[in-house]
Amino acid sequence: MEQQHWRFDTLAVHAGQSPDKETRAVSQAIVPAVAYAFPDTDTAAAVVAGHIEGTYYGRYGNPTTRTLERKIAQLEGGEESIGLSSGMAAISSALLAFLQVGDHVLVTKDVYGGTYNFITQTAPRFGISYTFVDCTDIEVVSAAIQVNTKAIFVETPSNPLLTVLDLRALADIAKARQLPLIVDSTFMTPCLQRPLELGADVVVHSATKYINGHGDVLAGFVVGRKSVIEFIRKRIAGDLGQNLNAWESFLILRGLKTMGIRVRTHCENAQKVAEYLDVHPQIEKVYYPGLLTHPQYQLAKEQMSGMGGIVSFEVKGGLEAGKRFMDRLNLAMISFSLGDPETLVQHPATMTHCSIPAEERLAFGITDGLIRISVGLEDAADIIADLEQALGKTQG
Repeated sequence: MEQQHWRFDTLAVHAGQSPDKETRAVSQAIVPAVAYAFPDTDTAAAVVAGHIEGTYYGRYGNPTTRTLERKIAQLEGGEESIGLSSGMAAISSALLAFLQVGDHVLVTKDVYGGTYNFITQTAPRFGISYTFVDCTDIEVVSAAIQVNTKAIFVETPSNPLLTVLDLRALADIAKARQLPLIVDSTFMTPCLQRPLELGADVVVHSATKYINGHGDVLAGFVVGRKSVIEFIRKRIAGDLGQNLNAWESFLILRGLKTMGIRVRTHCENAQKVAEYLDVHPQIEKVYYPGLLTHPQYQLAKEQMSGMGGIVSFEVKGGLEAGKRFMDRLNLAMISFSLGDPETLVQHPATMTHCSIPAEERLAFGITDGLIRISVGLEDAADIIADLEQALGKTQG
């Protein structure tokens, strides 16, 4: 199917796909096979060696997943992508593609709790050291690069403070020092931000979130140069068994068809929620890139085509007031995840970021009273009404 000059929503529906040659089915077939037959030994050897494209064992690829990988690569503007079993599989594989014993990685200080755990607990077991830095300050980033630094890992917008980083400036530093820049763009999806076009080398996603968008799949993606992705496929994900299965790939392919529409609605609703909270007398502070008060508002407008569906805020009264507010919600649900059709609320200090020591967590800006809301696809008026009734009972 010819795909020249298609816009994003069209690519999300059609990229990498065409009707089945035999059945003419429009939907992608689910191929759960693990083993694949070859016409002769030479062909088998050529496929395993990578001389010709093909599938030879389920741990290294799957026809359904391969269709999905091509689509993700096109949407992100990368040479190649690999689908993996979770967002953390994507993050860990991307880092291990560049790091080994004795290496050092530079990490932005405001990251997802799972990423923090991998960097601080698992990576050191491989002899990898790390430094968390304020990546909003380019001079600080440059000064923190060590002789053995082999990668820079950032998250933008960050989880949960929605800090927006200047990817072009970070890419310039990385290239000047011949370091790969790895960007977790989960909150944005390629619908709102394409880091490779801004100079990044690798993009990672938790497809569990907005890419699938329905809360029923665990998956992750790494996108970048073909050589990097094939190394991950053969030497890291393949050896560690991080492959994405056919059924989940099918569900993501289905979810992608509506991603543009979904993400834009998440953004519209989040903007309304952020503006409502920003003037509420019981709210101490609101973190959302779409507010004029956000410190990187102008950068966000230049770098992103939408501000995302996540809003974080602090309720006056700290932890106890925040807990009372969350416990009184009716429509919104307390949950760890995000990017689902449902509005989901969580308390980072005791949930997603609970493994970070309190002193370090506070230094990162994640206070005891901080609440993160993944604004869903419900009517914005109903979401706000739920927040209003819960806030009205918070002081009681």
